[in-house]
Amino acid sequence: MGNAPESSGDQASAQTLRQILRDAGLRGTPARIATLQILRESDSPLTHAEVADQLDSSGIDKVTVLRNLTDLVNADLARRAELGDRLWRYESLEPGEAAHPHPHFLCIDCGSVQCMGDLELTPASREKSESKGKVTEILLKGHCNDCLS
Repeated sequence: MGNAPESSGDQASAQTLRQILRDAGLRGTPARIATLQILRESDSPLTHAEVADQLDSSGIDKVTVLRNLTDLVNADLARRAELGDRLWRYESLEPGEAAHPHPHFLCIDCGSVQCMGDLELTPASREKSESKGKVTEILLKGHCNDCLS
């Protein structure tokens, strides 16, 4: 396992992330800090391969990345979701944030995934969905703007 380099400007944020990890009961290793930082900086959920590719130049191997992602999920610092394309995607959670799902948009052309933020069901849709069971994921599929151009 390699070490993710820290520049002097990143040391403060690395210290913050190290403390978040410790508060969650995890060791603040350089690889785990780098993994959490990538998830926190992303504006959309990332696959294991995407995270591993970003950490490859730091010498952090794919197995270590997967273990760290699993540890982050188990510590409620990240959420894992399968969005209909048979790939697990990971996104960060703030400490103490409930791991409630939120809607995502999946482009059926390029495979990109975007968080949709907080969408609310209409009262009629909520009533109808509650009569079927508990909604745990909302996934919208279509063609992203980049693919439409």
